[in-house]
Amino acid sequence: MATVEYLLNFIREDAPFGDVTSESIIPDIDCRATITIEQTAVVAGLQEASALFRYFDVAVELATLDGSPVHRGDVILSLRGDAKKILLVERTALNIIGRMSGIATATSQFVRLVQGVNPACRVVATRKTCPGLRELDKKAVVLGGGHPHRMTLSDSILIKDNHLALVSLEESITKARSRSLYRTIEVEVETADDAVRAAEKGSDTIMFDNMNPDQVQESLESLERHGLRDRVTIEISGGIDADNVGAYAALGVDVISIGALTHSVKNIPVHLEILPITM
Repeated sequence: MATVEYLLNFIREDAPFGDVTSESIIPDIDCRATITIEQTAVVAGLQEASALFRYFDVAVELATLDGSPVHRGDVILSLRGDAKKILLVERTALNIIGRMSGIATATSQFVRLVQGVNPACRVVATRKTCPGLRELDKKAVVLGGGHPHRMTLSDSILIKDNHLALVSLEESITKARSRSLYRTIEVEVETADDAVRAAEKGSDTIMFDNMNPDQVQESLESLERHGLRDRVTIEISGGIDADNVGAYAALGVDVISIGALTHSVKNIPVHLEILPITM
């Protein structure tokens, strides 16, 4: 889970000089509150929201766990504490839960579509995350049943088209291998011939980028003819959506990376309701 200090940056962004509204009109009283989800989803972000509320001495009761399916109208968190502190954290907590649940829900939907035709194929995220939110975005993908892929440029070697515009495919792989024996090497290709060249040169993973299913099938058959298919992991990327992901998975590929999981997030609506404390 993200550190509390990391999460507190979001509070500082939202209330750099305090919550002037609540501080002006709300007395020093305790209250209860509930956070409710407004549509069926895979919920995420509860740990982060809870950590923020608890930092401000608000008692938190979890009604479910991150990664669990929830339904419209379900209470997912119950709170009790200083009313001003609850209101201070409210919007930040709801934003975290909404965004992370949106990512987890979309990921879960893609995972179901893929595993329905190819149980061995993994759905993975990309680095197309919101700056500053990558840790949360990637965690939400995992909670939805996907895999994070690279967290950073430092994790593994991925040779893409803009690298190959400057250095040849073969030279790129040779240089990458000589630089690091312990990081995997992945090469992005757009033709069957390039796939064979990359596999022959020792790439661990070959990414077929923006290729339609027929082109992918042709490339896989070419790798088979050269006795190279079993040497490499095959990843599909570019233009993947709910309508075509099953067709790609059915080809027997190993990984499908989907940027839309994190770059086109549809937040799940959640709301917080303040409840009076009855004596």
